[in-house]
Amino acid sequence: MSDTGDTITITGNVATAPELKRTTGGVSITTFRVASGQRKYDRGSGEWSDAGTNWYTVSVFRRLADHAFQSLHRGDRVILTGKLRLREWDNGTKRGTAIEIEADAIGHDLLWGTTTFVKDGQPAGATPTEGSAHTADSWALPGQR
Repeated sequence: MSDTGDTITITGNVATAPELKRTTGGVSITTFRVASGQRKYDRGSGEWSDAGTNWYTVSVFRRLADHAFQSLHRGDRVILTGKLRLREWDNGTKRGTAIEIEADAIGHDLLWGTTTFVKDGQPAGATPTEGSAHTADSWALPGQR
């Protein structure tokens, strides 16, 4: 596998159901594929047209892997950033290049819908209590209100 050393940010659709696995050491790894459609504007016709789709295999580790597995579903529109990796492959009859991203951050793309954020330690489905709504103070470091 070659490391391009590049950080990439993409938007796209989760194309496969996320799969969660654990190493023998207990490290969580979630993998899934993302389809990122490209569009281009034709000034002559004044219209947008499809310009192909890039496919990425995305891997996430540890807590982010657990959260991604619980939060993402096939078809969800996401934005993610991470390290780009290119891997040459050869199965004996075909050769190619796999494009992989080791994601550092993932979220739903809010251009296409809404989502609900639940912090670690907060019960799922819990509603914010009085004074815990997202205000400047609610994002302060612990012990600093």
